[in-house]
Amino acid sequence: MDKVTIYTDGACSGNPGPGGWAAVLLSGEHQKEISGGEASTTNNRMELLGVINALELLKRPCQVTLYTDSQYIERAVNQGWLRSWRARGWRRKDGELKNPELWQRLDKLLAAHTVTFRWVKGHAENDLNNRCDALAVAERDKYAGK
Repeated sequence: MDKVTIYTDGACSGNPGPGGWAAVLLSGEHQKEISGGEASTTNNRMELLGVINALELLKRPCQVTLYTDSQYIERAVNQGWLRSWRARGWRRKDGELKNPELWQRLDKLLAAHTVTFRWVKGHAENDLNNRCDALAVAERDKYAGK
């Protein structure tokens, strides 16, 4: 099974507002950067889309270590929230789940790959997280007219 390291990030001005997502994928000697954005979105959507779009690039099952500065995503996976939401028909125990279609996409991708989620402090000393942040902010700024 191929080993891949992925860093992801999302950025948003306002909530909702213009936003961007980004990912850096590393495998052996190869590195790929991807990014995108939306005119009106939320920070959580952008964080999720960074993870989803990166995993969707993988053409066969891989062993992935995924770094995110989103505690929401890291905890949703590592603390079993995602499994609970699925079991409840994509609802939280206290009501509506935001972005259920994105969580469903992520859930399918996690079934295809072996993914270990690791939280990394954002805006700190991590060069690849900072690169993702710069890419996501650049995408956000395209929609913000900056």
